[in-house]
Amino acid sequence: GNLEDYEETVKKAKEAWKVWADIPAPKRGEIVRQIGDALRQKIKVLGSLVSLEMGKIFVEGVGEVQEYVDVCDYAVGLSRMIGGPILPSERPGHALIEQWNPVGLVGVITAFNFPVAVYGWNSAIAMICGNACLWKGAPTTSLVSVAVTKIISKVLEDNKLPGAICSLVCGGADIGTAMARDERMDLLSFTGSTKVGKQVALMVQERFGRSLLELGGNNAIIVFEDADLNLVIPSALFAAVGTAGQRCTTARRLFLHESIHDEVVAKLAKAYAQVRIGDPWDSETLYGPLHTKEAVKMFLDAVEQAKQQGGSVVCGGKVINRPGNYVEPTIVTGLPHNAPIVHTETFAPILYVLKFKEEEEVFAWNNEVKQGLSSSIFTKDLGRIFRWLGPKGSDCGIVNVNIPTSGAEIGGAFGGEKHTGGGRESGSDSWKLYMRRST
Repeated sequence: GNLEDYEETVKKAKEAWKVWADIPAPKRGEIVRQIGDALRQKIKVLGSLVSLEMGKIFVEGVGEVQEYVDVCDYAVGLSRMIGGPILPSERPGHALIEQWNPVGLVGVITAFNFPVAVYGWNSAIAMICGNACLWKGAPTTSLVSVAVTKIISKVLEDNKLPGAICSLVCGGADIGTAMARDERMDLLSFTGSTKVGKQVALMVQERFGRSLLELGGNNAIIVFEDADLNLVIPSALFAAVGTAGQRCTTARRLFLHESIHDEVVAKLAKAYAQVRIGDPWDSETLYGPLHTKEAVKMFLDAVEQAKQQGGSVVCGGKVINRPGNYVEPTIVTGLPHNAPIVHTETFAPILYVLKFKEEEEVFAWNNEVKQGLSSSIFTKDLGRIFRWLGPKGSDCGIVNVNIPTSGAEIGGAFGGEKHTGGGRESGSDSWKLYMRRST
């Protein structure tokens, strides 16, 4: 789409909002329930399309659509529950009410790595709150954006509602910039890199708009000497290699207590050697290609920098000789915790393995990177677990114990601190971000 298409779409979405805002919230929930059902019916073909266009394995593609389905179910219940308290007034015969109203039009800019789920988290919740949505998916996954929008618009139109309640403009940076600068976007939810997120945040802030940012992650797993290694090895593998390292919650740093360092590295390298690499549509495949040729170049550059900064490649580090953007899942050891490359989020399957001695130092190392999305520790020490969850523990939005960094549940608020942007999507009280409060 070009800027004229964008202009026309915004006008249609704004008109559609007037219809949508008048519908009672539980009735809006019923429409969202039907959207969830429509996605259920198309889950395999849509999951297949995600695999084709993004490159993630089929089971992950289906799992991503399932997340949208789950969020629809969650939103249905929420549509009968959102609201504010009636508070005691200090004035006799008066009532103090907190009324929550929709913001209006929610712009949603999503990234290539989760071309369905992230829009689902935003749109299902935004819709039951009474908002219209305007979506700009990643330019490299536009087929997925079109397919999802067609499924939604059919449900809306079958219910005699305007399809423009959930509008779509496919496009590049010009459309994204227009959305960020547009006063008619009452909330802009942006998922992507920290670099682009910063530009979006400044444009939105300049017009005193509202933004919800889901940006980069440089996530760490910390393994203490008392950890159950039978849990650690598959968890670290899944967190570092899953989606070919292209999740914002991918594990990029693995801190191992010095007493178990060599043993874990040896076991992990053995596990890496067993990863089945191949066609994402093949049910045997665990690991598919990177999304673009640019990603392959970034991977090679990062491996080179890691070597220059004193790292040793234990396994991987090369491009795989076959058609497509395939690279070897990679483990690098021997770098200091503060090496520049370790502090850089490379969206590729490179895991930096680092040694530590004490709890206090490793908690500080977890927190010293600019991003603050997800984090994990593996330990059986109950005191340590509560310190990790406490004020001097992890500074991330997602704090895990004895599970990997890369799983999230729709019932909890998803997002992170610092350069991750501070946004929260999906569960808990994230619905409040899609509404405005009147006291």
